[in-house]
Amino acid sequence: MPTQATDPYPQIEALLRDYCHALDDGQVERWTGFFQDDAIYQITTRENLARGYPLGIMLCEGRGMMEDRIKALRTANIFESHSYCHLCGALDVRPEMQGRWSVRSNFAVYRTMYSGQQSLFATGKYLDVVDTSGAQPLFAERIVVIDSRQIDTLLVYPL
Repeated sequence: MPTQATDPYPQIEALLRDYCHALDDGQVERWTGFFQDDAIYQITTRENLARGYPLGIMLCEGRGMMEDRIKALRTANIFESHSYCHLCGALDVRPEMQGRWSVRSNFAVYRTMYSGQQSLFATGKYLDVVDTSGAQPLFAERIVVIDSRQIDTLLVYPL
């Protein structure tokens, strides 16, 4: 049985928990800090993934593209105020290479509009590569696979 020092699960679990809490608390400026500088963030559909389609709904290659997305969200985009509540399932953590881990977890994201209206916004799975070789674990890749191909036009915040 691995010891606490060598078991990546607690560190990876904390990364995913803190990621969701930051987004749920409206702290989107913190979003890019969960990623390596050259990380990939993509939102795609289950159908696109199954068919091997390389493009999805959103693709950010590197932290710079992610920072641009947040800047646009705060300064250029006009949308109704809303918040998220992430519910995440258990983690499946598997070694990929030294210091890197393949992680899968399921999610449901509920959205509450400024008016108080609540709805199930998205369900799916996260397919992550997490690097634990540095001072803190970071996403090297986060692929968000949503179950439905019908996407609400109000997909402004990261999932």
